[in-house]
Amino acid sequence: MKIKRSLVYLCLAATLSPLSGAYANRFGSDSIELPDIGTVAGSTLTIDQELIYGDAYMRMLRNSRPIINDPVINEYIDALGYRLVANSDDVKTPFTFFMIRDRNINAFAFFGGYIALHSGLLLHAQSESELASVMAHEIAHVTQRHLARGMEEQARRSPATIAALAGSLLLAIAAPQAGIAAITATTAGSMQSQINYTRSNEKEADRFGIATLAKAGFDVHAMPRFFGRLADEYRYASTPPPMLLTHPLPEDRITDSRARAQQFPSVSVAPSLNYHLTRSRVVARYAGINSEAALDWFKRNQRKADPGMAAAFDYGKALVYLDTKQYDEAESRLKTLLQSHPDNNFYLDAMSDLLVDTERATEAQSMLAQALQRKPNNPVLVINYANALIKDEKFSEAIRILQRYTHERPNDVNGWHLLAEANSRSGNSAEDLAVRAEIFALGANWNKAIQFYTQASQLAPLGSLQQARYDARLDQLMVQRERFLALR
Repeated sequence: MKIKRSLVYLCLAATLSPLSGAYANRFGSDSIELPDIGTVAGSTLTIDQELIYGDAYMRMLRNSRPIINDPVINEYIDALGYRLVANSDDVKTPFTFFMIRDRNINAFAFFGGYIALHSGLLLHAQSESELASVMAHEIAHVTQRHLARGMEEQARRSPATIAALAGSLLLAIAAPQAGIAAITATTAGSMQSQINYTRSNEKEADRFGIATLAKAGFDVHAMPRFFGRLADEYRYASTPPPMLLTHPLPEDRITDSRARAQQFPSVSVAPSLNYHLTRSRVVARYAGINSEAALDWFKRNQRKADPGMAAAFDYGKALVYLDTKQYDEAESRLKTLLQSHPDNNFYLDAMSDLLVDTERATEAQSMLAQALQRKPNNPVLVINYANALIKDEKFSEAIRILQRYTHERPNDVNGWHLLAEANSRSGNSAEDLAVRAEIFALGANWNKAIQFYTQASQLAPLGSLQQARYDARLDQLMVQRERFLALR
C-alpha cells in the first residue's frame, strides 16, 4: 500500500514502519544522551480509545493478512514478549504478539499493545537476543505511546481532531483510496516536522529497548550486531529488501546503538533451544520453500551451529518428513527428541500430528493426557488433545473442552475452527453456525457474523435458553458493528 504525503504514510511507515524504523536514518544527532520525552498524549487519545482502535485494527488484519495461527509459535513469542514486557517501564496496556507469514524482514506495533512480527525476521535473526532486541524496540513504541503522540503533534498543526486522524488510519487499512481521501481532507501539517518528531521517537524506543533487554537478561549487543549484519549484507545489493529501500540503515545508527549497549555490563547468554526450534518450524512450514530446500537449509546451518542446538535441526527435518508423509523418517526423529525432552511442546505437537495422520488418534490422546497432567490447561496441549478427540470422533468431549478453551481465549481462531468442526461433524448445525459467526466477527466481517447468528437462532428451539443466548449475542454484535463503523 503506497500512501505518500499523508499521515497514513507518516504514522504507519515512519512511526510503525518495518521494525518501527529500526533501520531508518532518524537520529538527529550523534549524542547518546536522549531527551526524556515521557508518555504524554493522554489529553488527545486515551488508553481506552487506543484499546478500541487496536482491537479494530487487529480484526482487519486477521481478514487481510496471512497471520500464522500456529499454537506452538504463538506460545513461544508470547513467552518471549511477556518476559520483555515484565521488564519494561510505563506499561499501561495489555500486549498481544502475533506473526505474519511474510519473508520480508519486518515488525511493527500499533494501538493497544499489538506487536506483529514477520516470519522473515526469524530467518535473519540468529539468536533469541537479536529477536528480543526487535521486540523490545516495538514494545517501547507502545509504552511511550508514539502513535498517539504523533497524532497529537499532527493535530497541533491541522484542524483535524484525533478521532478524525485515527479513523482515517483505520479507513486506510480497510479501503486505501478512501483512507487517502479522508487524510487529505483532514490534514495539512508539515512532513518534515513529522519526520523530525518520529526521529525523537526512534531514539527513545532504542534507549528504552536496550534498557529492557538488559533488565530481562538478554545480550544488549544483539541490537547493534543485528543492525550491522543487515547493513553489511545489503550494502551493495541491487535489490535490497523493500524495507531498506524506504528506510536505509546508516552507519550512525549502528554506532549509536553500539555505544548505548556498551553502557551496560556484558552478560553471557546461552543459546535458546526454543528460539531455534521456532526458527526451524518457520523454515519447515512458513518460509515458502519446498521440502528439498528446507532439508538443505537444516543441513547447512547445523554444520555451523552450536552443537547444543542440534535437536532444533533434527526437529526441523522431522517436520519436513511429517509434512511430506514420510512418517517413518519423522517418527524415528521425534521419538528420539521426546526421549530427551518428554515435556517439550514442539515435540509433543509434532508427534500428536503424526499419530493423528497415521490413524493412531487414541495413542495421541493418551500421550497428551499424560502431558496435561504435568502442564494442566496448557494451550498447545489442549488444542492438540481436542484435535485428536475430533479425529477419533469423540465430539462431545472435544466440544466440552473447546467451549472452555474459546471462553478463556476468545481471540484464538484455532479453538473456534476446531469447535466448528466438532459441531459440524456431530450434526449440531445451530452451534456450528454460531461458532462460525464468532470467526467472522474476529475478522470484522460483522454482517456475516450477524447473518450466521440469526440463522442459528432460527434453528434453535423456540423460547429455549439456546435461542436466548444466540439472540443476546446478536444484540452484542450489532452494537459492536455500529461502534466499529463509527470509528471510520
